[in-house]
Amino acid sequence: MAGFDIRELMNDIEEAPGKVWFWDLEQAVIDADRCVQCGVCVAACPTDSIGIGDDDLPKLVKMCTGCSLCWDFCPRGGLRYEVTWKITGNGEARTLDGIGHVEESYTARVKESIDGVQDGGFVSALLISLLEAGEIDGALVARESATERWKGEAFLATTPEEVRECAGSFYNQTLALGHADFKGYDLPPNPRIAVVGTPCEIEGIKAMQARPWTWGSSQVEAITLTIALLCTKSFNYEKLMLEEIRDRRGVDLDNVGRVDVIRGKMIVQDLDGETIFEEPIRDFHGAALKGCDECADFIGHAADISVGSVGSADGYSSVLVRSEEGLEAFGHVREKLELRQLDKPQALDKLDALDKRIAFKSLKRAFDPEAPLFIDYEEHLENYAGTDRAPVEHEAVRY
Repeated sequence: MAGFDIRELMNDIEEAPGKVWFWDLEQAVIDADRCVQCGVCVAACPTDSIGIGDDDLPKLVKMCTGCSLCWDFCPRGGLRYEVTWKITGNGEARTLDGIGHVEESYTARVKESIDGVQDGGFVSALLISLLEAGEIDGALVARESATERWKGEAFLATTPEEVRECAGSFYNQTLALGHADFKGYDLPPNPRIAVVGTPCEIEGIKAMQARPWTWGSSQVEAITLTIALLCTKSFNYEKLMLEEIRDRRGVDLDNVGRVDVIRGKMIVQDLDGETIFEEPIRDFHGAALKGCDECADFIGHAADISVGSVGSADGYSSVLVRSEEGLEAFGHVREKLELRQLDKPQALDKLDALDKRIAFKSLKRAFDPEAPLFIDYEEHLENYAGTDRAPVEHEAVRY
């Protein structure tokens, strides 16, 4: 039943002003093909009314109360995501130009290799060190699905061995924050959780933590460290791995040992480390999530630590430590790393500038880090109406 039909059946009770319902979010973001599958709406819902559908998109699983929070915290809806860049660092004045504020930055790799890691192995080494030191109780990461080859799914690693098993990268979103209830894991009453995610996921976390609320079963307050993976875009699993790689290029996914994006190229290798193909990433843009075009946060401004391969030699990671929490965490892994000054900081600046140019062409609203955190639904409609990203009207369904 469409939202406006429900309102017509409310016994002439006048609706409170300013209410935004899940179906408003659905029309403006999900049905408009702008969802980036971060899972923030699932985490933000105080009544656990939003779940994850079989199509890996948010869906309503029980009655919506119209609280508006799913809209408010959606980075393609009501969240003015660029405002969250100032939250990390306890509100101190910070530059948002280029790679933004950093406390320390390095080109790094682990001294002792970890099986399955990509680039310098920094993230795995960091999480293992924090677990061994008792600084965190778990890390929300991605692991391969048990049923679909090369599809990442959200998983809470609670031991160093589980971190090692999850080493490597996947290029689909996992709706990670839709799993922030941490159900089914043996955790202490007040767990401390690290999250490794894309910049949009980190923005959602920081925004929710800056506005304390009852988030249903989600334990957003348990997240004590955020690690952003440098990201220009994420992909739809079916379009990338099945249609482009398996079907169009004839690759047996059971024979794939590594998928990586380096220096603007998609690289797929077999189980023996031999390259199956290497192509410009632009050849795969049709498999990317459309909503990613609107993101100007390649660099992970809101995170405690940003990590990626851009700016460092092959086999190394670029590490940007942005906050006091990041510095404290970094201290637990420092001795396990080979460290030097960032190899090519200009490469980060160059890709960041390109990412912003693309975002500013796609974003239909003003980009303003000094504006209020939230965007009214009516304002969003005004900005997006008549564009290729306009809300998709639902047909009325009568009962």
